[in-house]
Amino acid sequence: MKKKRQPRHKRYTLIDEMMASPTEPLPKAWRVGQLTKMYDALHQLEQAPGATPNDWRLVSDAVNLVETLVEMKVCEDDSGLLMDAITALAMAGRRSKNEKSLRLDGIGIQAVRSILSDYAYLIDVLPARVMIRCHRLTEKRLHEILDGKKLPHDVEIMDY
Repeated sequence: MKKKRQPRHKRYTLIDEMMASPTEPLPKAWRVGQLTKMYDALHQLEQAPGATPNDWRLVSDAVNLVETLVEMKVCEDDSGLLMDAITALAMAGRRSKNEKSLRLDGIGIQAVRSILSDYAYLIDVLPARVMIRCHRLTEKRLHEILDGKKLPHDVEIMDY
């Protein structure tokens, strides 16, 4: 007998996307709040002795959102930096599963910091509607990963 999976909560709906501004960015307070959490989490993964899975998740969210923006053809990743950041987060997660601290290495710090910087720029200039769509598509992809529909580069270290 197949187990029924629990319905997953969706942060944004199609209505949210349609109601979002097609020209103005997300509200500044929202952008600053999200980026503050993400940069604080990155700092934890870089330097703190006790970085948490939630820190890893917040930084992974930024990388996942940029990946979605690349897939949406809103921006490009000609340098391959995105895959470097994905690899760095995967390595940090694997190390933590082996009873080591949840930390990024030097090269990983550079890649993830660069992607987070790119995300900070994009969230400031892209219309709210594009960003809400990005969040919806990213959330959908994460739910697929949790349901076992993974792509070769997908990494699931921490449950959401």
